[in-house]
Order: sequence, then C-alpha cells, then structure tokens
Amino acid sequence: MADDQHEEVSKKVSAEEEIRRGITVMRRVVQGRSRGIILDVYWNNQGQLIEPNGHTLTSFIGALVRNEIPITCDDWRNKELNESKEKIWSEIKRCFNIEEERRGFCMKLAGKLLRGFRTFLSSKFLKDADGNFVDAELPKKYESLISAEEWEAFKSKRQDPVFQRISATNRERASSPAYPYRKGRVGYGHLEQFMLQKEESSEISLPAHVLWKEARVGKSGVPQEEVLHVYQKCEELSQSLSPDDTKGILSRALDVLEYSGRVRGKGFGVTPTSLSIKKGKAPSNRELHARLEAMQAELDALRREREASASTVYKDASDKDSINCTFQPNIPEGISHCQLYLSSPYYRMVGKGKVHNVSGVLLHTRELPAGCLKVSVDIAVEPNAALPYPSDD
Repeated sequence: MADDQHEEVSKKVSAEEEIRRGITVMRRVVQGRSRGIILDVYWNNQGQLIEPNGHTLTSFIGALVRNEIPITCDDWRNKELNESKEKIWSEIKRCFNIEEERRGFCMKLAGKLLRGFRTFLSSKFLKDADGNFVDAELPKKYESLISAEEWEAFKSKRQDPVFQRISATNRERASSPAYPYRKGRVGYGHLEQFMLQKEESSEISLPAHVLWKEARVGKSGVPQEEVLHVYQKCEELSQSLSPDDTKGILSRALDVLEYSGRVRGKGFGVTPTSLSIKKGKAPSNRELHARLEAMQAELDALRREREASASTVYKDASDKDSINCTFQPNIPEGISHCQLYLSSPYYRMVGKGKVHNVSGVLLHTRELPAGCLKVSVDIAVEPNAALPYPSDD
C-alpha cells in the first residue's frame, strides 16, 4: 500500500517536472534549429520511439500541444483542430529529422500528452486531499498557456455530474491494479531498448510477457509471487501456441480481453495492425494465384530449355545407334549398334555396345523380364557408371 501511495505522489511530481522540462527542451531545440541543428530520432521494429532523442521529441511535442491546443478540447478527433495539428507537425519536422509516415504516431502522442496535462491540472489544482472539488484560481505559472475564459470553462466541465461520474469510475478502476506498473515514466519501448542493450542481445524485440514481468519489478529487484505466476503461465503457453499467436499469450494468462487497437505488454504505439505490418501480411488468394502462375511459367521455360538442350545432344550423337526409346521407339530386329546414355546428374554418354532384339535370347542362361532387351557393352566411356538394369554377374 505504501508503495502504491509513493507511486501516486511520484506521478504528480513527475508530471509537473515534465511540463518544466518540456518548456526547457522546446527552447533548446528551437535555439539549435536556428543554428542549423536538426535532431535525428529513432524507432524500434514495432514503431515505438526510442533513444537517442526519444525523450527530447516527446517533451517537445508536449510543449507544442500545451501551446497550441486549448485545455477545453475534449475530442482530439475534432476537425476544428486540424489547423493546430498541422502547425504542430510542421514544427516537429523543422526541428527533427522525421519521416512523414511517423505523423500518425506523433499526433497520437500529442493527444495523449494533452490528456495528461488536463489530468494534472485537475489533480493538482482542483481537488483537495480527499478528492473533493476546489474552486481554484488560474495558476499564475500557466497564464501564458491558459486564458481566464478557458480556465473557467475547464472548471465548469469538471463540476458536471456526468463528467464526475465517469471520472469516479475511471479513478476506481485505476486505483488498485492487481499488477501495478513500477517503472515510472519509462515506457515499454524504452524499457525494451534498455533490456536488450544490457543483455547485449542480438534480438530486435522481446516477447510481451517478458516485458510485462520486468515492468513490474520495483526497486527491490524481486518480482512479486503473483507476477511470477503469470509469467510462468505465459512460458507454458508459449510452448504450445504458434509464434504468430504470441501477442495473445499474456491476455490468456491474465484471463482478460485485449483492448481494441492495443497489444497488452507492448505499450504505447504498438497495435495489432502495426505488428501484422512488421511480420508481413498473409497474401490474398489473388496474390497466391499470381505467384503460382509465375512459378508455372518459369517451370515451363526451364522444361523447354532442357528439351532443346537434350535434342541438340541427341542430334550430335548417332540417331541410328541410340537405343533411347523416346527418340527411337522402333528398335530393329536383330543385333544393332547403340550408344548408352545416363541423364543423372547430367545427360551424357557412358558407353557403346549392341542391342540384341532377338526372340528367345538369354542373359547368362536366364530369360529377360518382359519389355527388356539384352544390351552388350563393347566400350565403357565411363567405367563406373551405374546401369539401370545391372546383372547379378
């Protein structure tokens, strides 16, 4: 219980520190930009922001959103915010070397940081120690960010019965988690990066249940028995489920449903869709059919090439003396000269001899099997060649 209370206090303190840090970082980044310094940012294979400069970009976005978006905004998807969002994205690109495809992540992060700022203002200034509403004045330190009208509207919304009911429900749900997160402001993406670097691992990602367990290890360095029980159950499930089903192992072990658009144990920025993109989407029936047609065409071309090559070899050799039944199906009666060929591992002549197409002929006093003729070898071009029908002698 004491640890949980300590974490709640730490969250409130770190939120205020984040605001101050955001202002400082924003000034430093903008000053660097004026000197031509553009910062590189990096992402893991699951599309999460990591170091170096991961925290810097996060703080910069937080400072931007607090300057550009009013605290009275309750719907981040509101189209009236498009102009402000465009300005935020433009400022990000001016200061960081970032691809256009990362815009979605940055905008989601901006919305998350705005919600965190509103929660901080409510908890810090509009509630007493018992959680009761306090009609506080606009804090002077935020007068440059928040107008008096916005502050009054913000307070009025917090007094609305519907809002208070929803807030109470969410607060109760989050007040006593069965497996509390114990890494403070360090998200799953940075935690995974730290673990891989510490272990000097060649892997590029870790299973969700491994991250989940590590995220619940406090300063003592020893996970709780309940956490270990869940982890062990995940390990057992991982042995029986396919690798593609790993994202569901943690939810199965916890016996809970997955949140829509999220992957439990992976943190902000990872979705089922992003994971499927990284692994590669399963091809459609049309794509499979096209691939099969292309493979068939390639096989047909190889077959024609092989037949053309074989025809050239046969033509160079004696058509008359060959006993190849494909090209000389009618073997004359009597004794005829022939050439002996093998086709594996490549087509070549291995000897010369005679084929005995004579009725009643015996081979070493034994009758020949049906459909077979006696062949005598006069010249062995390849003495160790294995004949298709060797005699026991």
